[in-house]
Amino acid sequence: MSSANFASPKDKMKILLVEDEPKVASFIVQGLEESGHEVKLAFDGLHGKRSAMAEPFDLMIFDVIVPDINGLELCKEVRKQNIATPILMLTALGTTEDKVNGLDAGADDYLVKPFEFKELLARIRSLSRRGTAGSPQLNRLSYHGLELDLDKKQAIRDGKMINLTAKEFALLEYMMRNHERVLSRMQISENVWDIHFDTGTNVVDVYMNLLRKKVDKDYDTKLIQTRVGLGYILQA
Repeated sequence: MSSANFASPKDKMKILLVEDEPKVASFIVQGLEESGHEVKLAFDGLHGKRSAMAEPFDLMIFDVIVPDINGLELCKEVRKQNIATPILMLTALGTTEDKVNGLDAGADDYLVKPFEFKELLARIRSLSRRGTAGSPQLNRLSYHGLELDLDKKQAIRDGKMINLTAKEFALLEYMMRNHERVLSRMQISENVWDIHFDTGTNVVDVYMNLLRKKVDKDYDTKLIQTRVGLGYILQA
């Protein structure tokens, strides 16, 4: 793994890294700092949790296997506090089940060790810029009283703020960009989770139910609808 000779990203980010392997931690910290980011390092899940709860970050990177509180449990704890900061999981376990477990815990992306630093930077750019690319007029999406501010990462329905995690926001954004189109579970997996294979799990259904509770629960008009045997559609 090499961190040398990569151009600095445009925007400086404050990143929390939870990694207990000194060499790996040093490699990541050095590379991120050379790329212009600010990094706070925790060598175990307990200190990582304290940091995550104490101050805001633009991105969190959790290794799955760390002392005290493992990365999956740490991810769940962070999401329980309604912290929507994008989370990237690092894992030496590359099976489909391991990846899906990370996504189910609330992570937004995963990276399997060993990895090239340029791939880590690519994942970071993807998480930080997801939904903000394109022309200025596309920075706000609206559909039947539901609005997404892509710059502020805020969801509002009829003037009421909706508290979404980063992954829920990405899922809703994808549906709003494709409103009144039936989207299959595979299409959703590919475009929101970047999974290009059948996981054999119901991760899409789980997230869709979570999103539906937040978006539709208190309203007579239900926007997120199921098409049995086909997928989901955003339609008033």
